[in-house]
Amino acid sequence: MANINKKEYIDKVAACWLGKNIGGTLGMPVEWKRQVNNFTFYSQELNGDPVPNDDLDIQLLWLVALEEQGINIDAHVLCEYWNLYLTPHWMEYGISKSNMRQGIPAPLCGSFNNKFKHSCGAFIRSEIWACIAPGRPDIAVKYAYEDAIIDHGDGEGLYAEIFCVAMESAAFLESDVRELIKIGLSYIPEDCGISKATNAVIEAHDSGMSWQEIRDLVLRDFRGHTHFGEPQFATSQEDIEKGFYDGEIGYDAPSNIAFVVLGLLYGEDGDFDKMICTTVNCGEDADCTAATVGAIYGIIHGTKGIPEKWITPIGRNLKTCCLNLGELQGLLPETVDELTERITKIAEQVISRRQALNKRESLFGQNEHEDIYKNSNKPVYKFPFYSIGVYYGDKGPYAKSGEEKKVKLLINNTYGKVQANLSVKVYAPDNWQVFPQQGLVPCFPGMERHSPEIELKLQSDCITNSSNRFVVEFTIEGRPTLMHVPINLLNGDMNINV
Repeated sequence: MANINKKEYIDKVAACWLGKNIGGTLGMPVEWKRQVNNFTFYSQELNGDPVPNDDLDIQLLWLVALEEQGINIDAHVLCEYWNLYLTPHWMEYGISKSNMRQGIPAPLCGSFNNKFKHSCGAFIRSEIWACIAPGRPDIAVKYAYEDAIIDHGDGEGLYAEIFCVAMESAAFLESDVRELIKIGLSYIPEDCGISKATNAVIEAHDSGMSWQEIRDLVLRDFRGHTHFGEPQFATSQEDIEKGFYDGEIGYDAPSNIAFVVLGLLYGEDGDFDKMICTTVNCGEDADCTAATVGAIYGIIHGTKGIPEKWITPIGRNLKTCCLNLGELQGLLPETVDELTERITKIAEQVISRRQALNKRESLFGQNEHEDIYKNSNKPVYKFPFYSIGVYYGDKGPYAKSGEEKKVKLLINNTYGKVQANLSVKVYAPDNWQVFPQQGLVPCFPGMERHSPEIELKLQSDCITNSSNRFVVEFTIEGRPTLMHVPINLLNGDMNINV
């Protein structure tokens, strides 16, 4: 597999962000309008700047996090930045922040009481992970997973970001759109909504259907609810008459990823105008879908592949809309070129470290579904030689007065060389009973499928606090090892589902 040279890489990264800005700006005036559009070019007066768009600016926050915390970043660290610097309170953004403020960690903060975990907020911020792992989708998807679970947990939004980032990372080396779609599909479950919607579009396109007919097919079989649940607010009369005004609230990622795929297929001959305008003209989350298509096109074709007529009206500046700029003053890149330069420095760290340890010849996912998604229903805490997952059960981190709550701890010896006996002790709030409260757990290397599990039984006759925090302490006799794992139970006596 040929490697990309640095000059070509830098050009593709710059084109990625130019395409992202173009698509987001083009689609913004009809964002979340359920209607057939007829765009051939921008409809706004732009005066040399793109429109502010959350499709891009959260990725600027992730750049700052990478620069400040290093390339071994995970969801727990990203959650801190999310909670500190992200301003919106709507839909999955707001629900995840509310969960975090109650002490709920990722991935539960993205899935717990979150009807929008199947929406579009994750795949729109996938490009940064592809750009720091060019040609290594196996690495890019691991970063994207840590990102997506923040506000989408184990939902379709997670699969949407994994699908997109795999395509985008592979696009640094592979230019065939069909192959890129196959690569994206190889990293997500075959039975998820993203896979089903994508395959439906491919089949319909290859049968000779027009993009308008395919759009209707997607809305017939994979649509979510109309925006704000008000058909008269955002749905055309034509689509109301077709019965496209209802659907599952928050189930937006499958249909919008379908429109991304539709745009890619109708512009697979390299026609930027056709690709990006077809995407916007399908409607729905039009700025997000077009921005993703524009980014993928940019990575494939580089800056010379993007017609200058699309670049001149918006220039090369970056505009943000949902970050705390007062706190981030001076930390965010202001132009596409500065963003590209700073991402290049991170990518050099990622590739020099990761590729040396893990060489790979295929862009496709290789039986990785189980590995990627195995912890999407529980938080995992990583230590130098161990990882410990906390499984709260199907009902999540709720406990009710007088009822026993069972929480499992799943221990994995990640060092793979040394056996150890872990001493366990549980520290509980007042008025709580814990069984067992302490004990000894043998932990052997190289036996992840047979790793030890501890089932804790927690109970309080009268829960008075809204949040109830426990700490499980792991130590090893004769070694300085000290691992603290948090458990947080919410008061379920007043269970209000969002």
